[in-house]
Amino acid sequence: MNNSITAISLPRAFHLRPAITDLRQGLAAWRIWWSLGWQDIRLRYRRSQLGPFWITLSTAIMIYSMGFLYAKLFKIDLSTYYPYLATGLITWTFISSIILEANEAFVENAGFIRQTCLPFSIYILRLLTRNFIVLLHNILPVLPILIYYKIAPTADGMLYLIFGLVLFLSIGYSFGLLLAILGSRFRDMKPIVASLVQISFLITPILWQHSMLSPKLQALMNFNPFYQLIQLLRAPLLGQIPSTNTLAYCIILAIMSLALMVIVLARCRHRIAFWV
Repeated sequence: MNNSITAISLPRAFHLRPAITDLRQGLAAWRIWWSLGWQDIRLRYRRSQLGPFWITLSTAIMIYSMGFLYAKLFKIDLSTYYPYLATGLITWTFISSIILEANEAFVENAGFIRQTCLPFSIYILRLLTRNFIVLLHNILPVLPILIYYKIAPTADGMLYLIFGLVLFLSIGYSFGLLLAILGSRFRDMKPIVASLVQISFLITPILWQHSMLSPKLQALMNFNPFYQLIQLLRAPLLGQIPSTNTLAYCIILAIMSLALMVIVLARCRHRIAFWV
């Protein structure tokens, strides 16, 4: 009887327990990934006079110059377009940075992976940490625009903003780990993903508004995950509440991406060290 049970047991590669343990231990080791993420920011701007505030300066130049130009081109009132563009750009920068950096997350940490027994999820949490710090710097040039046009999140909006940020990070965590695994196995993923990100920027309502589309295209745009993720954070920042469609879409996306990530990690975890 025992032999028959053993015979029908799942192969080791498909056991979920090691993958779940990896995720749990990675989250528990928050001091490690927070320190590594903060160190990345410090090393990136070492010997710089402004340090991380170069991020703030470059974001401010981009927002204020592009906002004025595109408002004139689209003939939109600045009071409407400036906040829309500013909040959309900083959210998109957060999304695109996570996607592009996730492809190389395991490859860049090949030395750690080969020499230590740290959970693989730590390297994704490190990536999320440094990009979250960059997001906090990018918010600074947006604040004068919101203050000038008297736009402030409501009390309910702040709750939705916190919930949306947690949901946003969970999706970034899941897809970041998936992309890191694929990027370590297939080195062609980096240029492919970079091209897709560039195309997605053009077809997502960031520089232009969703209302400019026809009703049919507006309905089609609701299936764009980047648009829904941007709206998840942009709406509360503009004093609005994310739509039920946006919340439902992002919750379903978070659940599906988490399930897929656990399955892929369980299948590939023992091979990552050989791929990098």
